[in-house]
Amino acid sequence: MMFNLSRTAVARNITLRWLSCSSSLQAPTVAVVLSGSGVYDGSEIHEASAALVSLTRGGADVVCYAPDALQMHVVDHTKGAPAENESRNVLVESARIARGNIKPITELTSGVADAVFFPGGFGAAKNLSDFAVKGADMTVNSEVERVIKDFHSAKKPLGFCCIAPMIAAKVLGGSGVTVTLGKADDGSGKWPYAGSIEAAKALGANPVEKAVDEVAVDEVNKVVSSPAFMYEGKFHEIHDSVAKAVTVLLGMIKN
Repeated sequence: MMFNLSRTAVARNITLRWLSCSSSLQAPTVAVVLSGSGVYDGSEIHEASAALVSLTRGGADVVCYAPDALQMHVVDHTKGAPAENESRNVLVESARIARGNIKPITELTSGVADAVFFPGGFGAAKNLSDFAVKGADMTVNSEVERVIKDFHSAKKPLGFCCIAPMIAAKVLGGSGVTVTLGKADDGSGKWPYAGSIEAAKALGANPVEKAVDEVAVDEVNKVVSSPAFMYEGKFHEIHDSVAKAVTVLLGMIKN
């Protein structure tokens, strides 16, 4: 009898350890918030793709979200100019990148994901916010603002790249959030959006200059950001920039 009881206890302990290990090995879920499809009026496709690739390669499960709202406008990417008499929906266009697997941002809360990542592209400055037209006087889409505040309050990591850190600067500027928007104009023509740095300062954020192969990490606010296409670089440089931010983001989840 004693032998049987002892063996039962050992088996129970093994089972408990197995369940504990299985729980710790469970893949994290990361939400990716998209803003359309195309650099000039939506998500920068290469940044979004780099984020999705890096997240799943890093072992995360990914769910994409976007606002169910009209874009600010539609841009003819062959001309770099607005297309006349066209309108498109942010959620519908974002579904192109997400291969149809997308949800409205109203369904995103800190309770359904371990972290959230925002790719750049002008959609972040036109559809998720109005930074493109109002600069430091910008406002942020109410649902996007809610999501950022929710994850921040829950102490869950937030990632941003390219121009998207401007949204963090607006929403979390009161917390003195540290972000990067790349580097100041050095005359090389490689940093065409350097004016955003001063705008971020005006919002109370702490923008730090980083090269395309560097990331800014705010451990207190659990925010990571990288320059991506704030730098006029090659595709692989931008992909690597986003991947580095994602690596840090996933590390924040584990910690």
